[in-house]
Amino acid sequence: REAIAAGRSAYVPIHLSEIPGLFSRGIIPLDVAFIHVSPPDEHGFMSFGVECAASKAAAESAKIVVAQVNERMPRTLGDVFIHVSHVHKIVECSEPLMTLKGGESTEVEQKIAAHIANLIQDGDTLQLGIGGIPDAVLTQLESKRHLGIHTEMVSDGVIRALENGVITNRKKTLHPGKIIATFVLGSEDLYRYVDNNPIFELHPCDYTNNPFIVAQNENMVAINSAIEVDITGQVCADSIGSKIYSGFVGQVDFIRGAAYSKGGKPIIALPSSTKNNTISRIVPQLKPGAGVVTTRADVHYVVTEFGVASLHGKNLVERAQALIAIAHPAFRDELFDYVNKTNKSSKTRELSVER
Repeated sequence: REAIAAGRSAYVPIHLSEIPGLFSRGIIPLDVAFIHVSPPDEHGFMSFGVECAASKAAAESAKIVVAQVNERMPRTLGDVFIHVSHVHKIVECSEPLMTLKGGESTEVEQKIAAHIANLIQDGDTLQLGIGGIPDAVLTQLESKRHLGIHTEMVSDGVIRALENGVITNRKKTLHPGKIIATFVLGSEDLYRYVDNNPIFELHPCDYTNNPFIVAQNENMVAINSAIEVDITGQVCADSIGSKIYSGFVGQVDFIRGAAYSKGGKPIIALPSSTKNNTISRIVPQLKPGAGVVTTRADVHYVVTEFGVASLHGKNLVERAQALIAIAHPAFRDELFDYVNKTNKSSKTRELSVER
């Protein structure tokens, strides 16, 4: 983020599912691939460990492959192995892996999570992103049973849900009994938990995030976040105005996969406001320079602490009405006035919401 802002790096907008193809198709040719792996087993196979999103494609495409073999890297299972014969240089080390400490969820995040939990049924398969809202969702699902996971990232909350019987993966229509992911990020306890654990299968992200693979999970629920959403349903998730804040990652991959899934639910979740309720995150228009990550045609549900807006199949005025109803009360009048001034269809039937 800082490097892009300073001009030392450049941002490439791309879905995570398409990144391996940049290497395998030669769009971004690789001279050297540096990979981080577990020690080889008795057959000479090393695991990519906690991350295999595009590492395998990079290793298969590069002219030279340098492997950092870390004795502290867990040996995860799935489509995550590379043989020592495919590596040109090996550097051995014993270094701690990057960890992510999960903090306590805020009251707002718990309220959002409670609304999302009401959309989730026993036996659904979930994709959860990173951050306070996904972690809060897992804590709100204690009464659910036989949930499954097909996701981009596995976090510590998944362990608790497994141990509590919330997640069993038994009802999954694709990879039943397995948690499918492309990387693991959390505590050292999590890394020990996934080590040689056959419940977890890691795959490259062109598999985990492929919308047509995702859609093979019936009742797929995808939960993703946003920086802001306009009153037509357009989602900005990678920038604040023209300042790049994040990336596309797998949001659209999973939103579309869930939409194609039989019984699926694509969900965008965000707090209604920021900066101590001085800035609305449901806005008349996206900020100048902001990019659209998920289009309004792809958005089915938007959730804030004030409720759920169901947008699928609704016209622009109906969408605005649903979104204003879950905006922070301090901004509803402003949003209401904007729609009635700018939307021609509201001239014959003025938009009204509970304010």
